[in-house]
Amino acid sequence: MLGLGKKSMRGRVVNSIPSLHHEHSTYKWWVLANVMIGTFMAVLDATIVDVALAKIMATFGISIDQVKWVATAYLLVLAVMLPTSGWIADHIGYKRTYTLALSLFTVGSLLCSLAWNETALILFRIIQGAGAGLLMPVGMAIVTREFPPEKRGVALGFWSIAAAASVSLGPMLGGYLIDNFAWHSIFDINVPIGIVGIFATLIIQREYKTKKKEPFDIAGFISVSAFLSFLLIALSDGDAAWNTGGWTSGFILSCFALSFIGLVFFLIIDLSIKHPLIDLRLLKNFNFGMANLVLFVFGMGMFGSTFILPLYVQNGLGRTAFQAGSLFLPIGILQGIMSPIAGNFADKINPKIPAIIGITLLALSLFINRYLSLFSETSSIMVSLYLRGIGMGMIFTPLSTIALSDIPRDRMAQASGLYNVLRQIGGSFGVAIMGTLLTDRTIFHTSSYGEVINKYSPVTKNVLMGLARFSQQAVGGNAAVSAARANALMVYNLSQQAFVSSVDDDFFIASLITIACVIPILFLRYKKKKRPGEKIVTLE
Repeated sequence: MLGLGKKSMRGRVVNSIPSLHHEHSTYKWWVLANVMIGTFMAVLDATIVDVALAKIMATFGISIDQVKWVATAYLLVLAVMLPTSGWIADHIGYKRTYTLALSLFTVGSLLCSLAWNETALILFRIIQGAGAGLLMPVGMAIVTREFPPEKRGVALGFWSIAAAASVSLGPMLGGYLIDNFAWHSIFDINVPIGIVGIFATLIIQREYKTKKKEPFDIAGFISVSAFLSFLLIALSDGDAAWNTGGWTSGFILSCFALSFIGLVFFLIIDLSIKHPLIDLRLLKNFNFGMANLVLFVFGMGMFGSTFILPLYVQNGLGRTAFQAGSLFLPIGILQGIMSPIAGNFADKINPKIPAIIGITLLALSLFINRYLSLFSETSSIMVSLYLRGIGMGMIFTPLSTIALSDIPRDRMAQASGLYNVLRQIGGSFGVAIMGTLLTDRTIFHTSSYGEVINKYSPVTKNVLMGLARFSQQAVGGNAAVSAARANALMVYNLSQQAFVSSVDDDFFIASLITIACVIPILFLRYKKKKRPGEKIVTLE
């Protein structure tokens, strides 16, 4: 059913562009489907790039400490833009903001496909991240506003399907495109989806503006951007090849100092003005504050481990990008199945139960991965991924239900923005920390394994002789050439083993970080919804 013209309703404005009539019972479901397109795209580009990192490293001739900025830059700018989404949406309208976000993301994707070196790619990823930083919280706020409280769990569960589909299809689709075309194609695919999403938004959504016009907190934006940017630079480049001074170099210490100054200024500004960029006062709400703590820690472990796994499968096991991406297919399917179920469960019983079960399963999946080796079978990897998919599907929706249950409707945009900010900041920290840890532990294990090898020992001599004979039989050559190949093979296998051992260390740390989330969940307060003939029962 279509409606034309303008109609004001308590601060709402229906756009003059033809749209689905907002009074129709199916309107909110059309809006949910529309928002899921943007969510799919934003999460897709956080996952599809992971399987392309090995190819990008080979194409541009860069190392892990450089290529991780392709992922980190996106997550960083996404996190910086998230808190501005509420102010922008309140001032220019939610529909216009959502359209602007899709446009930025689509243009950024096109530019990424045209990147000629790693610097240009990182710069264009920043544009992408700016669009994604608006898409996620505004989309979540739109869905939460359109659905009544008793149906929000189910709505957010279906909304999570878009993220689940991205987690599932992103790596596999990216791997197929990389193996059959080029890494540029993983960005090209966003362009037609983005155009469809823009037109769908213009046709389906009504405009909505709040009556309040709060000033933009420019000082808060600059200070929080400085805090996050300098901190992530320090965490990412502490072990970079160019940084010969390591963690105590003047550059790294200066970044930490500037980050601390930015944090102090941000806290002073945020807590002293009436309309801050990020309303930290929302964290005074016990459930909202604790849920954000869980999401931050969860983001560190989840995003950091997701960054590592494709590198292990391709560089450690020698699989193709498509083979690496295909492993992630069950994650999205299981997450998509479990999200609505967990949302329905959260609406009817205690949402703390599925959240705790989900965190435990996710931590267990990461712990299992600490035993990966150069000879791991696909089946052993898939067990952990099955657990991860189920766990992820049971976490986000129940947590969102508890976190936003006591937030006033007019502050929903600010709350959802902050909620997504902390999760993405946790993800940015996770990628930076896990990438740094991977490099440090690889150096450590390489040194440890190298010390064990004694070229004068009978065992080493026998291994080298066997490798030399194998080389001579396989590709020919004289004794000297075969001996050189044998030494090269031993060094290569040593470096591969060191790399896999460092991957195991990363997954172990990620599992500890994730299981720690159970503690704050236990303290969340849930007030059971009142039903006819029932008294309200508080579950803590």
